[in-house]
Amino acid sequence: MSQEINLETLTTEASSKYNNLDEMSITTILEGINNEDKTVPHAVEKAIPQIEALVSQIVPRMKQGGRLFYIGAGTSGRLGIVDASECPPTFGVPFDLVIGIIAGGDTAIRKAVEYAEDDEEQAWKDLEQYDINELDTVVGIAASGRTPYVIGGLRTARNNGVLTGSVSCNIGSEISKEAEFPIEVVVGPEFVTGSTRMKSGTAQKLVLNMISTSVMIQLGRIRGNKMVDMQLSNHKLVVRAENMIIRELGIDKTLAETLLQEHGSVRKAIDAYRSSLR
Repeated sequence: MSQEINLETLTTEASSKYNNLDEMSITTILEGINNEDKTVPHAVEKAIPQIEALVSQIVPRMKQGGRLFYIGAGTSGRLGIVDASECPPTFGVPFDLVIGIIAGGDTAIRKAVEYAEDDEEQAWKDLEQYDINELDTVVGIAASGRTPYVIGGLRTARNNGVLTGSVSCNIGSEISKEAEFPIEVVVGPEFVTGSTRMKSGTAQKLVLNMISTSVMIQLGRIRGNKMVDMQLSNHKLVVRAENMIIRELGIDKTLAETLLQEHGSVRKAIDAYRSSLR
């Protein structure tokens, strides 16, 4: 679909505050990038009310069996996939509870698929493969806020009664207009003009962390401050789990190891031990 795009109206496309990057020393480049990155958390802070509004709508739906979908293209799509893929090992949830979908399919995770983001109809087709329903939530991610794949996906999802949210880095973006609960984190011009994998990508990653983590806490997947349902998929995580049990129950390492082997998770091990004392 051909669109008239006025890049001058997009903050994400504004000219960098820094000139002659190719003439800078490595130190100057790194300091400049770091100085720009420091501004991102402050931009995210301003969006906390928007993030809270979306999370408050997601939680009750997921408690009824709903799922959380992220849709995006390029860097934005990959960030959604990263956040979704980290939920099962961190919180012990099924792999189909939080799902990341990228324009162009799995091939696009590693290699750009030409023009995949320009199809307004494809995102809904991708979502339909998961039998999406009214208990689900779709969050569209696009730094510019003008990606057709995301715009079309949000519009059709909303028209089908699915809760919609968005994450963008421009004020009044197109995806914000399509989402019921838009989140806009305006980080300003990138260090390299238009390179939204930088500050914009960092902002999106922070917001997705906040969404998924707060949702999982509300769903009871954290006890105190501990990942009691995390998957024990390597030696490091087994040791972490044992240490959690030791600190929580005040028992020795040998007993903690035994409990973990018997019950397979920190939560079950702690609950079983406490039940045995009653």
